Amino acid sequence: MSSSSQLHVEHADDSLFDARQARARRRRSFVLLGAAVVLAAGAYTSWWLLVGSRYVSTDNAYTAAELAEVTPAVGGIIAAVHVVDTQQVKRGDLLVEIDDTDARLAVAQAEADLALAERRVRSYLANDEGLAAQVKAREADEQRSDAQLAAAQADLERAKVDWQRRQALQASGSVSGEELTNARNALVQAEANLAAARAARAQSISNRLSTIGSKKANAALILDTTVENNPEVLLARARLQQAQIDLQRTRIHAPMDGVIAKRQVQLGQRVQVGAPLMSVVPLHNVHVDANFKEGELRHVKVGQPVAITTDLYGDKVVYHGVVKGFSGGTGSAFSMIPAQNATGNWIKVVQRLPVRIELDARELAARPLQVGLSMNASVDTSVEVEGQALAQQAGSTPQQQG
Repeated sequence: MSSSSQLHVEHADDSLFDARQARARRRRSFVLLGAAVVLAAGAYTSWWLLVGSRYVSTDNAYTAAELAEVTPAVGGIIAAVHVVDTQQVKRGDLLVEIDDTDARLAVAQAEADLALAERRVRSYLANDEGLAAQVKAREADEQRSDAQLAAAQADLERAKVDWQRRQALQASGSVSGEELTNARNALVQAEANLAAARAARAQSISNRLSTIGSKKANAALILDTTVENNPEVLLARARLQQAQIDLQRTRIHAPMDGVIAKRQVQLGQRVQVGAPLMSVVPLHNVHVDANFKEGELRHVKVGQPVAITTDLYGDKVVYHGVVKGFSGGTGSAFSMIPAQNATGNWIKVVQRLPVRIELDARELAARPLQVGLSMNASVDTSVEVEGQALAQQAGSTPQQQG
């Protein structure tokens, strides 16, 4: 065999060997790729079974708290402001003082009105005794007028008889004209006296009834009461108490423990009732509002545990909370301009529903959180919540309970 033929054979053998090695490498690569795919599928399956199907997470979560708005119950000029923004306060700490000059004058006036009311009621009690005596006096006057009327009637009858007798004797000349005239005058006088007696009797009856009415009206003011529980005194005392409360309200105290925020009041400013002065943020009672997609809430229930982290402390610090309740509507439903879907160009947008998460108070005390911080929340949906009481908290619906 020539050298060229031998070289050609050796080259062919080398090519065949290289091809076999390439096929072997491809086979190993496919095997490795298949193994990698199997491992990846197994890892994903394991992750899904152990984590993915168990937890629902969101980074659209923020801290919130039930703020206390500090507003004045009385108007006036601000005399002193004792706090600034970011200052820690305890419940009952003095925050603001309003000039109390007008309030003190109102208290003095209410005290005077109470004293006058007590004096009036005492006069009602005294008048009742006096009016009772007047009623008896009017009854005696009526009895005297009855006697005078009876006497006037008797005088009239006697004058009539005297006049008739003298008139009968006039024809015989036994009675002079002067006697007849005197008898006539006596009769007229007796009739006038009777009319006067009747008028006096009617007046005495009216006086008695008027006095009785005055006594009843006075008795209505003091019926079943004393000076202490009379309505006029009670009203004056209530006005005094209101004035004293208004005086106390010129000193505004912290309604809870927390941090001062949004201070808007300044020294010398005139404020009206209900004007916002500042807010108190209860950092010891912060919660998290986590906005989950509507499809993620299928298995979320009230009472399930939640792991929460924040950028403030990093992922190494984990807060432990619990699902407290679900909002009554999505964020878009409560927006200032709600979405109008009844249009021809409607496009479905996945909605988010706020979920309230209550944090562990001890963890909050150890690492306080401010309102508005971004949070990452992960709910463990594998936990079965026992009982219906938890499932019905915070207005949760059967659909939200899974």
